[in-house]
Amino acid sequence: MSNYVNVGILQVASELYEFINSEALPGSQVNQDKFWTGFEKIIKDLTPRNKELLTKRDELQTKINRWHRENKDFKFDRYKAYLEEIGYLLPDPVDFNISTEGVDDEIACKAGPQLVVPVDNARYAINAANARWGSLYDALYGTDVISDAGGAKAQGGYNPVRGEKVIAFAREFLDQSVPLQVGSHKEAVSYTIDQGSLVVTLRNGDQARLKNEDKFAGYQGEPTQPFAVLLKNNDNYFEIQIDHSHPIGKTDAAGVKDILLESALTSIMDCEDSVAAVDAQDKVLIYRNWLGLNKGNLTATFTKGGKTLTRTLNLDRQYVSPIGSGFTLPGRALMLVRNVGHLMSNNAILDGNGNEVQEGIIDAVVTSLCAKHSIIGNTTFKNSEKGSIYIVKPKMHGPEEAAFANELFNQTEDLLGLTRNTLKIGVMDEERRTSLNLKACIREVQQRVVFINTGFLDRTGDEMHTSMEAGAMIRKNEMKSTLWLQSYEKSNVNNGLSTGFQERAQIGKGMWAMPDLMKGMLEQKIGHLLAGGNTAWVPSPTAATLHALHYHQVNVKEVQNNLLGNITDLCDDILQIPVAENTNWSQEEIQAELDNNAQGILGYVVRWVEQGIGCSKVPDINNIALMEDRATLRIASQHVANWLHHGICKKEQVIETMERMAKVVDEQNAGDPAYRPMTPEFDESVAFQAACDLVFKGYDQPNGYTEPTLHSRRLEAKAKLSVRS
Repeated sequence: MSNYVNVGILQVASELYEFINSEALPGSQVNQDKFWTGFEKIIKDLTPRNKELLTKRDELQTKINRWHRENKDFKFDRYKAYLEEIGYLLPDPVDFNISTEGVDDEIACKAGPQLVVPVDNARYAINAANARWGSLYDALYGTDVISDAGGAKAQGGYNPVRGEKVIAFAREFLDQSVPLQVGSHKEAVSYTIDQGSLVVTLRNGDQARLKNEDKFAGYQGEPTQPFAVLLKNNDNYFEIQIDHSHPIGKTDAAGVKDILLESALTSIMDCEDSVAAVDAQDKVLIYRNWLGLNKGNLTATFTKGGKTLTRTLNLDRQYVSPIGSGFTLPGRALMLVRNVGHLMSNNAILDGNGNEVQEGIIDAVVTSLCAKHSIIGNTTFKNSEKGSIYIVKPKMHGPEEAAFANELFNQTEDLLGLTRNTLKIGVMDEERRTSLNLKACIREVQQRVVFINTGFLDRTGDEMHTSMEAGAMIRKNEMKSTLWLQSYEKSNVNNGLSTGFQERAQIGKGMWAMPDLMKGMLEQKIGHLLAGGNTAWVPSPTAATLHALHYHQVNVKEVQNNLLGNITDLCDDILQIPVAENTNWSQEEIQAELDNNAQGILGYVVRWVEQGIGCSKVPDINNIALMEDRATLRIASQHVANWLHHGICKKEQVIETMERMAKVVDEQNAGDPAYRPMTPEFDESVAFQAACDLVFKGYDQPNGYTEPTLHSRRLEAKAKLSVRS
């Protein structure tokens, strides 16, 4: 338990109070006394409104539950009319365009991958910031994009057979992205610069130039002997790196040792779904890392291969332009920070009545305070060239909640002495009431919005919980082919384009959750660009580099221009509820669904509750590593809760399944010395009890969220097991 410091009517956990006063406030141009007085006022002003919005969520859910119980066989028009009657479905606002100013090019103009990382892990956070540039050779060599066939398996030292496959893939990329007037990059024996043009000498002695010479952007070194050639395609940069003495370069006729791709243009430093932060201790770790990222002085020391290494933020990259002048490109991803939503409170601060303060309010104030250091110059590296702070706001339900976030940002700006709309907002379209009223949500934040995105898992969790009483849901793996989901994805793009997001804001798509299956990602994730998304989430720096290839293949601006002429209202399609028309599943099918869900729930929860790991690669029932966070947990737990509610399975069957799958999860984690088995003492395992709560109490969880259960059980585990994050 934390010790508290009395500050006005507030009680502030001593570690948070000390962090803010000693680390975050100094140099921020914010007076300490005025900060705490203003923070107290924000809490007093906005807490009642926050709680009113949460009460409205519950009231709407109660009404929808009752309607479905009383209208088992209903006509669609009656259902839609009822949602309009209770204020769940609102009229579309008149047409408008967003007016956000001061948006960095990485968001407004460029299209590229977005890397999401838990900010409580300093090493991962630094890696994510540094993922602006990534080695294509490394990304290919170390993943399943390159086949093992023909003796090309990656094992032991360097395998030249595999290396040749990597080089062939990379040369094909060059030929597609920056083709030559004659010949191929496969035939190159040298790259030089002559009078501002790139000249490629081929094996036969011919000299070739680029078909589009504007794609040559600069170089490093001397014109006759460059060690890096900078190229640009679809507004994204990459380097051909040349070093004849390098182990790879000396085997290449042109001395090419690697191709360095501009990869994660933006990175979301996550305080929400991918972290396990339940108290002041956890929150201070998050805020301290975020402050260090903004000041540019965050470091991470770790041991790898028997060596102690220290990771720091990358420097910017220096080049000479084709006409001979020097210029710089950013060495790091533009950072956004994801705050928590409106639901949870945290004991890091208690209000005048001794109640926990809403965590979203705390996050807005403290993360903005930390980020202010970057925009006023207290930093080694500036994050935003335009002087903006980018905050991603998740799990909002409808335009009233977006308006509340806007007011919270207004008051935070006033407290910290920031000009209006310095705080930009990313609206995550992951709740049903937001999807159906997205245009109205955007209108409420139209002067500060910089992104909307879709999130399949949270959105599906809310879909199931909202329509819990409508019937038994289809099997989980069938969700992606449903009309409602496909229409939701299209509608998100439509709303972004119709409200003027082009050249001002991002339209984002969701996460690739299988970090070890990069071949599949390369085959499938290009669909996000073809759907009109100018960014999409990736789980690792390697995935960012590989996904960056898609942005050289597809010009997203052209895709969006084509979509602009075909925008339609998809509300009726989004309202199609994914209930099963026929529930005559075999017992084998039902059990397989329960096994899959239970194993996934337990595999994630045991790490969250007992080790404080909010996001990690968790093996599924087939031992395929999936990048799991609370969104995946929400859908799995709500699916089982729905089937229990409608009698597809019985409580006894689910208990047996959970206990059997706990043994599977224990075996999968047997090599982790910090792991505490759930079996055989199920009653003594806090994690096992948490997993059961998520299922058996899933019907009553607010909007099907997992946070209330996870937080309370994590606090219990910390107390019981003396766990320290």
